Amino acid sequence: MTELAVTRVTGSTAHNPLVAVEDLRVSFPRAGVEAVRGVSLTIAPGECVALVGESGSGKSVTARSLLGLAGPGAVVRAARFEIGGRDARAFTARDWRRLRGRFAGLVLQDALVSLDPLRTVGAEIAEVLATHRVVPRAERAARIRRLLGEVGVPEPGLRMRQYPHQLSGGLRQRALIASAIAGEPDLIIADEPTTALDVTVQAQILRLLAARKAAGTALLVISHDLAAVASIADRILVMRDGTIVEEGTAARVLSAPGHPYTRALLAAVPSGVSRGTRLTAPGHPLPPRSPDRSAPVLTASGLSFAYGSRTAVDGVSFTLHRGETLGIVGESGSGKTTLARLVLGLLTPRAGEVRLHGRPWSGVPERERRPRRRAIQLIAQNPLESFDPRHTVARLLADPLARLPRAERRARVLELADMVALPRDVLDRRPRELSGGERQRVAIARALAGDPDVLVCDEPVSALDVSIQAQVLDLLAELQAARGTALLFISHDLGVVHHLSDRVLVMRDGRVVEEADADEIFFRPRHPYTRELLAAVPRLGAAVGQG
Repeated sequence: MTELAVTRVTGSTAHNPLVAVEDLRVSFPRAGVEAVRGVSLTIAPGECVALVGESGSGKSVTARSLLGLAGPGAVVRAARFEIGGRDARAFTARDWRRLRGRFAGLVLQDALVSLDPLRTVGAEIAEVLATHRVVPRAERAARIRRLLGEVGVPEPGLRMRQYPHQLSGGLRQRALIASAIAGEPDLIIADEPTTALDVTVQAQILRLLAARKAAGTALLVISHDLAAVASIADRILVMRDGTIVEEGTAARVLSAPGHPYTRALLAAVPSGVSRGTRLTAPGHPLPPRSPDRSAPVLTASGLSFAYGSRTAVDGVSFTLHRGETLGIVGESGSGKTTLARLVLGLLTPRAGEVRLHGRPWSGVPERERRPRRRAIQLIAQNPLESFDPRHTVARLLADPLARLPRAERRARVLELADMVALPRDVLDRRPRELSGGERQRVAIARALAGDPDVLVCDEPVSALDVSIQAQVLDLLAELQAARGTALLFISHDLGVVHHLSDRVLVMRDGRVVEEADADEIFFRPRHPYTRELLAAVPRLGAAVGQG
């Protein structure tokens, strides 16, 4: 079987699908790109079809083509292209506008970007009700409250008067779903609806989508997270390079994948089972490392911090040793990122202190702290926001090395690139010309430029595809083994934390509710909140067990 051959697993097909597409091809002639090639799919009422694959595989372009939103300059062709029983190949722009909202609702990944920041949540939903004449004007406020209540938004009467920035990530995503279902669509297309959400909010969103499916709505879910789609999908289509390489029932695809690419995606999912082994080469051990518990490099004692009247961190203490990884988990708003900023010296604690190599670090004047900053560095979730877009990668890596002579600086830049497996030709590119994985490697190389003793990793892989995530996690483990670097690893992805961490600290409402070795936390949790977090983790076995 060739690598791009399609492995098909026989599954039931509906007689009257809402969507029926054969040999879909989407190209962008100006860019010389054919993003989708020969894709065929059907979606029936009450069925969930999942499109999975890496960035650039064609998932989103395929899904958006079903709404006439393939993108500027796109040319869409198909042997068959029926939406709601009509031939969409003949649709005008007006036909597509009538379709969106009423027949099909769209839920995007980033609700803060998708929702209008100048309109209240209620006004956003009201537009759908008015455009498609769902209910008379006098009944709209009641319908908005009902919709928000249906998607689990507490105090809907209050929330409908609030703006997106006044809501948490989970509430914004639920408000976006309420807007998507306001037109009572037969089809919901959800494009990465749970990426970057913590596990409990992710579970809530998946339950909401499952409830719509149970009510007869058809779902098309796009995701690179196989575990997230496992609990909701009836069928899975695996995409790579614009084509479908495998399709079948969720249980069959996840338990007995037939294509090497599908098997590679599943093998790259981190968990406790993968601890100590390479995600990019399953079964192959990572370099051995032995944390030195006699050598604390970072100590936090009774840290507290408040934003106005709201306490964000409350009495947090921990010790981080040389060569050790301490995972920090908790829901959004639990205080994880504020704790990271305290550790980095970017915030001054209201109480308590941070010590670096036994010496005071928090509360020290910046002029005294600056010479020691190279010892503790940050790897952020979105490095693109911290890079100067005008600078090349070589310049970005050279900036922390300004005190070295030019020749030594160039040699060090090349050494850093080799260390994180960045090809030399990447050095002349700018941040926006890089893939997500390349940008994250640049961020790691930049953080390593000063040979730090501590790396603070704040959601460093949450926005990456599973295979790129695997590369980055393997890289961090290799560097840690070679250099003895200590990692403070903050993530909402409990599988990643279990795979990488020696110890885990669980936070809730600014406090530490449990701390123990990783296996102790994941296999024998003591605190009810920890058990609640673990119960919310999506598992591949959820679909496998259905088979």
